[in-house]
Amino acid sequence: MRILHVNLAKGFRGGERQTELLIRHLAKQNQDLEQGLVCRIDSPLRERLADLDRLSFVTARHQLAGHACRFAADLVHAHEAKAVHWAWVHHQLKGVPYILTRRVPQPVKDKWFNRLTYGAAACAVAIARPIQAHLQQRGWTQTSLIPSALAHLPQDEHKIAQLKQQKGSQRVIGHAGALVDKHKGQRVLLDVARKMQTTHPDVAFWFLGEGVDAAALQAESQDLSQVHWLGFQPDLGNYLAVMDVFAFPSRHEGLGSTLLDVMDAKVPIVATAVDGIPDLIEHEVTGLLVPSDASAALYQQIVRLLEDQALAQALTHKAYQQLADFTPDQMAQRYLRLYQSLL
Repeated sequence: MRILHVNLAKGFRGGERQTELLIRHLAKQNQDLEQGLVCRIDSPLRERLADLDRLSFVTARHQLAGHACRFAADLVHAHEAKAVHWAWVHHQLKGVPYILTRRVPQPVKDKWFNRLTYGAAACAVAIARPIQAHLQQRGWTQTSLIPSALAHLPQDEHKIAQLKQQKGSQRVIGHAGALVDKHKGQRVLLDVARKMQTTHPDVAFWFLGEGVDAAALQAESQDLSQVHWLGFQPDLGNYLAVMDVFAFPSRHEGLGSTLLDVMDAKVPIVATAVDGIPDLIEHEVTGLLVPSDASAALYQQIVRLLEDQALAQALTHKAYQQLADFTPDQMAQRYLRLYQSLL
């Protein structure tokens, strides 16, 4: 079987991490599987997957490039929106069937080209139930549900010790995600930090990530001595290891696969009950959920976790137990079964 993955994203975010995980674990599980990856020449996926022997790279910056590649695929797997258009063009030129993975919660717009490209797909895979419901409402093609996977982030005891020393006696509320407020809702968490500066002066807020709102957010929080902007950290696992609470105030979220890594690190979670997040977090069972854009509720639930260690431990224990359903091997097996059924 020869699978040609397509991811034309410029950077490296959640979808690209899931693309990498899938390619790696497909290679691990099936020695006879040949894989290719269509991506940009400057894609971080090239460096991250350079060690795989049975992976061919195809260069493409847009939907009309790379179709003359020598990789004769049995099936194309599109991992983001531009990739869907590339897969459709490839299907028209060479007749190769394709599937797509939809990772974002916004409904696909009912436009003629979307009807064309989604309708020609052999299957549309959703990573969360609300996304699958949107796809089923469109009725353009058959759907399947395959959740994202946790990455089992590595940890370095020496680096963790350094971070604990940096933390000192402070308790840390952590957040990790692209600094794009309309998506991740960092301003909601800044409202909480502003209130806690008075009520909980021993609590620090660590924001990890980069994005278009970085400068604006930092300027808005200059008066908050408890807030620290740490930028993108490739060793996220070390930072999770020293957090006391993880806050995830997203305004919309396909699934929030970062939460899987937080569960793996046994850090209690407060997150917004939007889109696919409730697929991972059950309120007062595996974490705490609050409405979107509700800083007062977010504040209340963070304080609840800080003051009730028994609750925090019960939530993290139950959350950790459910991770067996979200391993990279499980994800790869589900996709492999889907590939085989379609071919």
